[in-house]
Amino acid sequence: MNQAVLESKKNVVTEISDKFKNSGSTVVAEYRGLTVAEVTELRRKLREEGVEMKIYKNTLASLAADAADLGDLKDVLTGPNALVFGKDETAASRVLAQFAKKHKALVLKGGIVEGKVVDIATIKELSTLPNREGMLSMLLSVLQAPVAQFARAVNAVAEAKPADGAPAEAAAPAEEAKPAEAPAEETKPAEEAAA
Repeated sequence: MNQAVLESKKNVVTEISDKFKNSGSTVVAEYRGLTVAEVTELRRKLREEGVEMKIYKNTLASLAADAADLGDLKDVLTGPNALVFGKDETAASRVLAQFAKKHKALVLKGGIVEGKVVDIATIKELSTLPNREGMLSMLLSVLQAPVAQFARAVNAVAEAKPADGAPAEAAAPAEEAKPAEAPAEETKPAEEAAA
């Protein structure tokens, strides 16, 4: 084999191996049956989410999987596959799963998440999660809830204070004076009964 070709293939294997190691997730998808227009649309949607789709020969991808200690990935590297590399753990899965709902020719096969080979069930689970901004928004709302409740409680205490600045406890003795009048009224009928 020509030395230049061999060197070129080694470089491709190294490139794929580096992408496996440095991506938040990698999804293997079979694209057989998609038209050129559909593949172009898929690439555009992936690019919008910061996800890259590459097509490599399965033999080179298998060698890269071995080089990255991801040998189990070779089981899904059959047929015409695209390797989709995402910066985070959910973007590639989410975009591919949404696209596959409308285009049945796209078949998700498996992938890599956080350096571990995962099956199609895990990929589908990840596809249901929101993107990074959505997850951060959910986290922020969870963190803000106790602060908002505390602020409402402080506001309620502030509103419960009388306007003259006297503490709220000073109003309680005035209410206690009313029951003292009740026994005086009770004694009145007793006097009438004696008369």
